[in-house]
Amino acid sequence: MTGLGAVFRPQLPPERLREVVRLADASGLEELWLWEDCFREGGISAAAAALAWSGHVRVGIGLLPVPLRNVAITAMEVATLDRLFPGRAIIGVGHGVQDWMGQVGARAESPVTLLREHLDALRALLRGERLTTEGRYVRLDDVALDWPPAGPVEILAGAGGPRTLRLSGAAADGTILTSSTPPDGVRRARRLIDEGRASAGRTDPHKLVVYLLTATGPDAAARLRAELTDDGVESVPDLGVAGDAATVAKAVRRLAEAGADTVVLQPTGDEPDPEAFVRFAAEEVAAEVRALAP
Repeated sequence: MTGLGAVFRPQLPPERLREVVRLADASGLEELWLWEDCFREGGISAAAAALAWSGHVRVGIGLLPVPLRNVAITAMEVATLDRLFPGRAIIGVGHGVQDWMGQVGARAESPVTLLREHLDALRALLRGERLTTEGRYVRLDDVALDWPPAGPVEILAGAGGPRTLRLSGAAADGTILTSSTPPDGVRRARRLIDEGRASAGRTDPHKLVVYLLTATGPDAAARLRAELTDDGVESVPDLGVAGDAATVAKAVRRLAEAGADTVVLQPTGDEPDPEAFVRFAAEEVAAEVRALAP
């Protein structure tokens, strides 16, 4: 069964989050995803609040830019979230937008090397290991968490290019793909991820999360077209979906058939009613997706 989620976009002020979280929890939404976009809202702080305000919905952070974070701090925060809210936080890490990383003086010469070192160290620390490493970017001397997670914590990586997709397969527990990924792109990503998994001898499950730009309501098509145009991807076929729940569910199904394990509905930046969008995803789209399941 395909997992289904929705995004609380950081274009909304943080004080809007509480009501969206409570509605997501009450309506049975599986996953609510948050973004740490510069320079809007912090991913860990928003996730902690969302988890505290809810009792059931899983909260994803997609994603934490690793150039901004010492890996020990990332591990401490992730471990704290998991011990407070076992199994409910979904953690994604990635390169971050390189222009933003440059703005804060954190742009890495080799983003792939940095992400690999960060993933290796983060996953080891979360397993409770004591770690000493001297990498190009990640340097730790006899570091271990006093309060590691009580059980396994999956770490996902945001990826798009071939090298990062293979790296995610080899070094992460799952992959996050942006809404600029059509079904054919999901198939390509899954192949590259599997190449990385094979090179690392991994046979464990690998979760593939795909964002789907989604608009509903009377002006849905115009809002979707405007956002795709602003993002410079209006000519890419099969990107995004506009329409009612049945139409959206069919787009979700196409991504699932291409290899997505979870599809996260991403509202347009000018979505007029974020609360209604979450209810639409949790109740109407989810019912249609279940009806389409083989």
